[in-house]
Amino acid sequence: MEYDNTNRGILSKNQNKTADNHPEYSGSLNVDGTDYWLSAWIKESKKDGKKFFSLSVKPKDAPKAKPMPEEDFNDSVPF
Repeated sequence: MEYDNTNRGILSKNQNKTADNHPEYSGSLNVDGTDYWLSAWIKESKKDGKKFFSLSVKPKDAPKAKPMPEEDFNDSVPF
C-alpha cells in the first residue's frame, strides 16, 4: 500500500546554499493534490527581536522564466 502524501510536506536544511539570499531550509509540499516547492528563511523581528520563519511557496509545474530576447542593435538609426 502506498502512503498518501496529500496535504503533507517536508522541510530540511538547505545543503546547496551558496548565497546569502538562498533559503536556509527547502523542501516540498502537497496541498489538495498539487505539489509545491517550499522555501524558508530565518528572520528576526525588528520590533521585539524574536526569530521567525519567512516562507515562499512555488508550484512545481510553474513554467520556467523565458530568457529575454536579444535586442538587435544593428539597426539603421545613426548616432
